[in-house]
Amino acid sequence: MVKEFILEGLNCANCGAKIEQGVAELPGVITATVNFISKTLTLETEEEANLPELMKNAEGIAKKYEPEVNIIEKNEGNEGKLKNNGDQEEGETQKKRVISLGLGGGLFALAFLPFWSPGMKFALFLFSYLIVGGEVLLRAGKNILRGQVFDENFLMTIATLGAFAIREYPEGVAVMLFYQIGEYFQDRAVDQSRRSIKELLDIRPDYVNLSIDGEIRRVAPEEAAIGDLMVIKPGERVPLDGVVMEGQAMMDTSALTGESVPRRAKTGDDVLSGFINKDGLLTVQVAKVYGESTVAKILDLVQNAGSKKAPTEKFITKFAHYYTPVVVLVAVLLALLPPLFMENAAFSQWFYRALVFLVVSCPCALVISIPLGFFGGIGAASKKGILVKGGNYLEAINHVDTVVFDKTGTLTKGVFRVTGIHPAPSFTKDEVLQFAALAEFNSNHPIARSVIKAYDEMGGIKLHQEGITDFQEISGHGVKAQFNGQEILAGNDKLMKKTGIDFQEWQEGGTVVYLAVSGKFAGTIVISDELKDDALETIKKLRHLGINKLFMLTGDNQETAQRVSQALLLDKVYAGLLPVEKVEILEKIIRDKNSKKSVVFVGDGMNDAPVLARADVGVAMGGLGSDAAIEAADIVLMTDEPSKLVDAVCIAQKTRNVVWQNIIFAMGVKLVVLALGAGGLATLWEAVFADVGVAMIAVLNSMRLLKS
Repeated sequence: MVKEFILEGLNCANCGAKIEQGVAELPGVITATVNFISKTLTLETEEEANLPELMKNAEGIAKKYEPEVNIIEKNEGNEGKLKNNGDQEEGETQKKRVISLGLGGGLFALAFLPFWSPGMKFALFLFSYLIVGGEVLLRAGKNILRGQVFDENFLMTIATLGAFAIREYPEGVAVMLFYQIGEYFQDRAVDQSRRSIKELLDIRPDYVNLSIDGEIRRVAPEEAAIGDLMVIKPGERVPLDGVVMEGQAMMDTSALTGESVPRRAKTGDDVLSGFINKDGLLTVQVAKVYGESTVAKILDLVQNAGSKKAPTEKFITKFAHYYTPVVVLVAVLLALLPPLFMENAAFSQWFYRALVFLVVSCPCALVISIPLGFFGGIGAASKKGILVKGGNYLEAINHVDTVVFDKTGTLTKGVFRVTGIHPAPSFTKDEVLQFAALAEFNSNHPIARSVIKAYDEMGGIKLHQEGITDFQEISGHGVKAQFNGQEILAGNDKLMKKTGIDFQEWQEGGTVVYLAVSGKFAGTIVISDELKDDALETIKKLRHLGINKLFMLTGDNQETAQRVSQALLLDKVYAGLLPVEKVEILEKIIRDKNSKKSVVFVGDGMNDAPVLARADVGVAMGGLGSDAAIEAADIVLMTDEPSKLVDAVCIAQKTRNVVWQNIIFAMGVKLVVLALGAGGLATLWEAVFADVGVAMIAVLNSMRLLKS
């Protein structure tokens, strides 16, 4: 079972990491993931797990690390209400923080006026400290009673009370004041990034206008059923996937595809939830309920992408777990050992240096900014019509050295047309096309559709199901059907050889369909497919990015596959493959690769599902709402353009750069200040910058990805 919960009141990224670790160790839990950015807990549990008991224990762990946290099960009914309540509470909390910071900061500034007596100065510093840091002191006390010592509240409390103990009153107040100011701006930056991502994905419909008995009734999207008629006015967003029954309009598809050019929708066309009606009145029949609609799946994918953490995120979480206790231990030793073993070493001097260590030791800069970096990268990708299902996949495509493409629908348009009919003796062209259309009548394959389209254009008698029996699709070979007692075979050369038909092989280009009627070879139909407009450009750009192993797997014949391969300058092509053979060849490619590199497979997401699942990263052509594509792949290209793969790699590289900038900057500054502090060259002022200042800069750096 997989359940999602909202962590109401979660404000500490480091605490979130500890909650994740604690809940993951509960009996019955398979995996637990805390997403600090969306404030959610995703649990995968054993089927027999006692969920109420589990949630009680999980809430106990959450409150141990952050007492204000409440765990609430997430569902469609309460999500909006919780969001509004959360926004309202957040606003009130921020208002209180601004007031306390203003009042405390004012008293702090007053204390520096020259005419106060020493006692009055101390009183002003003390009141300023309590106003600004009272909340931190209270949380630290509660956490110590719960056995939770090594957190930022404890560290700041010890550091600032220590400063008061050695009569460094201004520094004690300043550390708490600037820590709280830094926390305020850091929270604002994280909140802004959350809002930016939510705005990116602001495609959830609020209502559906249903046409019922000539009246328009407004209902919630969840209430609409398949077959209902929706009325979509100019300027409104399409709430559910459907088919246009009446009217025509230009549709803005940018929310789903990232494409700015509108497209025309007319009677009979499919429209997807998330499209915006620009200029016409449409009547659309509902094709999918809300839970199955494109917009619901996209929202679910992007918002839950944070649950699949990249190796870098997992490393930092683990690192932070050990880093803080080690630094605290070093601080204790720094305070105690030099005065014991060194002559003229004053305890107050070394105690002050230990306080610097304590302030610097909080790992929040890393714990917040790195997942935020990956989340920003995923948001930037979704803006371009690329759905990435997790930070782990975004990181994996940084290490690609091999890309394997499917042919039909991936590198080619998948729009087939009949370009040649070559009858055998005793058959005419019209007969060959008619028999082929009868055989393919019940198939949905693009080749079958092109044969039937060519027959319709020829103007022959209208085909009906009547008379067509025993239809059978033979995987990797073709189709077989009976028509008025005659057995018709239509497929590739393998089908002819398998059934013992004496046929004449066609040697020229194109996809070839061989036809046999009642055991006798009837002729050949040649079908051609066009390359996608951006296919060659994609291959060139991938090579420019340093990806030099570019292969193609296809079920098509060797000659056609070779022609496509040569046109696109691919390194190797494997043709005439059954689905199971595609998996076998991909496994061989994976075995032969560099162990630190990854193999990407790009397919159309339906017949390639096994290969997509086997690849290190499966990339599917989304087909503007192909359910199979969205389910099977790790990354979905919503516009069916292979060049979007290049965009995905570029976004992944930029994300990696930002994440490593944050790691190097945060660790670099902290280590420098730790070294300076141990040598007595850094004060608590620098230590505060190394903590909250660095965190704020790292968060702002991560937010740059949303502008990609």
